[in-house]
Amino acid sequence: MTTKTPDPITHWLAPFSVRSFKFQWPSDLATSWAFEMETLILGWYILVESGSVMLLVVFGALQFFGALVSPLFGVVGDRFGYRRMLWITRAIYASLAATLLILSLLNAINPFIVLVIAGIVGLIRPSDMVLRYALVAQTQPSHQLMGALGISRVTSDSARMAGALAGAGAVSAFGMSTAYIVVTCLYVCSFLMAIKVDDNHSAPAKKEAVTPIHDLHVAFRYMLHNPVLLGSMGLAFLVNLLAFPLFLGLLPYVAKNIYLTDQTGLGLLGASFAFGGLLASIVLSSNRFKLRASQTMIISASVWFALDLCFANTNHMHLGMVLLIGAGFAQSLCLTPLAAVMLRGTEQAYRGRVMGMRMLAIWGLPLGLLMSGPLINNFGFHITASVYSLIGLVLTVAMTYYWRVYLWRSSSVANSYM
Repeated sequence: MTTKTPDPITHWLAPFSVRSFKFQWPSDLATSWAFEMETLILGWYILVESGSVMLLVVFGALQFFGALVSPLFGVVGDRFGYRRMLWITRAIYASLAATLLILSLLNAINPFIVLVIAGIVGLIRPSDMVLRYALVAQTQPSHQLMGALGISRVTSDSARMAGALAGAGAVSAFGMSTAYIVVTCLYVCSFLMAIKVDDNHSAPAKKEAVTPIHDLHVAFRYMLHNPVLLGSMGLAFLVNLLAFPLFLGLLPYVAKNIYLTDQTGLGLLGASFAFGGLLASIVLSSNRFKLRASQTMIISASVWFALDLCFANTNHMHLGMVLLIGAGFAQSLCLTPLAAVMLRGTEQAYRGRVMGMRMLAIWGLPLGLLMSGPLINNFGFHITASVYSLIGLVLTVAMTYYWRVYLWRSSSVANSYM
């Protein structure tokens, strides 16, 4: 008797058999598109209006300060349900985008107002991924988790590509106000679809009458006694500190001052990085390749830093775009397995809090951005980016050696096949 091989297309679409995912995925997609368009639109606006790379890195850093409160989002999600948090946060995104749109139409906008609103959004935005992943893990069968995470990554990777092109192109062709009409509409659509998202049949279990601080303390102790979670957190912090600043904060500077291009060129650079990530997400979501999760994330992180080093030392835009495609591929092949390692290694009762603490690693990004500003002013972009890349590569090897029993050995739980 022969076993029928599953149709690849059917297998790839399997996560959509879950009703909640049918609404969560397009809601996540609309939010991701809006995020990417908004980041490029406002980043370029601040750089052009102020002419200051310091204000640009402050803007980039503000978007991630909310990583400090992500564990509290995890506590609230564990107690009261992730979908409620999803509704609330996406309603706030839409309201703030509408505020910026109105101010732009009234010609009452300035870099200070943009920084204030970016700071408010930054308190919430890092926790969006906590809610996405927690909902996916709660609603999907365990055998579909990796595929669902890969498809979920498609939303952000495709948005980085299309949103980068659309955001920069819309500002260049029609102006900021018109571009922000699109951003606001995307946020509104995201909220309307999020209303239909479920959190898998049951209400959250009743908790003992304890404080959120107690819940966090318990979750921190849980993580500290789990080397797999600690190693994954360490790697996540490292790539946020030393790899992501080149792509999530400094691309406007590279486009304007290294490649001497405009918004359209900036969009092409952002789209190149996103295209590489999209390719990797498609590879992972297809479930056609047998990859050991932890080894894959470590090797991909090393390749990512090596490509960053090459990117730091090229003045040719087309070569830079090729390197960005490779770096985007490596980052997606690093971070999606990392999320799978952490979700698989966490009991359901702790999932929201652990993923919330995972978002603390994003704190490395504003730190990396804030350090890069004065370093670029004093030593230039090429030297600063090269030093970041070399330190990242060395520390990745050192961390792998330190946690080799838990993260590298093939027999480790973290290295179960994806």
